[in-house]
Amino acid sequence: MDKKILAAFILIVAVVTVAFAGCTGTPASSEEMEEVIIVEEKTVYIVGIDGEYPPYSFIDKDGNAQGFDVDSAKWIAENQGFEVEFIPMAWDGIIPALLAGKIDMVYSGMTITPERLDKVNFSETYWVANQGVAVRNGSTVTMDDLMAGKVVIGTQRGCTAADWITENLIDKGLMPKDNLKLYENFPLAIADLENERVDAAMYDTPVVIESIQGKDVVKLGTIETNEDYGIAIRKDDVELLNTMNEGLGNLMASPYWQELIVKYKLA
Repeated sequence: MDKKILAAFILIVAVVTVAFAGCTGTPASSEEMEEVIIVEEKTVYIVGIDGEYPPYSFIDKDGNAQGFDVDSAKWIAENQGFEVEFIPMAWDGIIPALLAGKIDMVYSGMTITPERLDKVNFSETYWVANQGVAVRNGSTVTMDDLMAGKVVIGTQRGCTAADWITENLIDKGLMPKDNLKLYENFPLAIADLENERVDAAMYDTPVVIESIQGKDVVKLGTIETNEDYGIAIRKDDVELLNTMNEGLGNLMASPYWQELIVKYKLA
């Protein structure tokens, strides 16, 4: 979807008071002259998100988009004078959707990578994350086992955890390709971990911590990948990129930024 530019002006004409004398209308007095109000509608940008990615972005039980990135996008929209709508999408198809014009940006914990930079532009970095590893409670799996490629690992298709496992374990001959199990979203990987179909699950650390709440699963450890998160925007949409960078800078300099960090337990 191309961005919706609703720059047209709507003229709202107040009703002119009409007095009736028999069948003949009486013209309004000068005090009752028609009033013209000009209203300018705001630009609406469509934001693609991962709907199963708490605390950054997720869809609540009422079908509303929530999360650190969602609240950030709303604040920037108000600060910069536009509106946003959020669409949850499959992660491995979200950049193709952006390139096809179905959405205007991806604001959902997307890591800036050379491969993605070949296709899209990114805003300034707004967060740095690492990869977390989860196992079943009581599991004998260790981080050494994982680093040696001895376990079956589940993660989301198209994410940087899958890239890390491929580059550091599979491509180096440490782990068979079949030991990497890919899912449409990370909760499905956690479900298979609980059901003993995989030995470990790997994903961005804050998401791992959030996803294992209330489950018989524990965080085993962290892999320091130091990934920069940015907002993905089409390369030809330079004006939007500049707008988002300005709004992002204003947000990170405001007290609300720290409030969001505390609210979503990112500190």
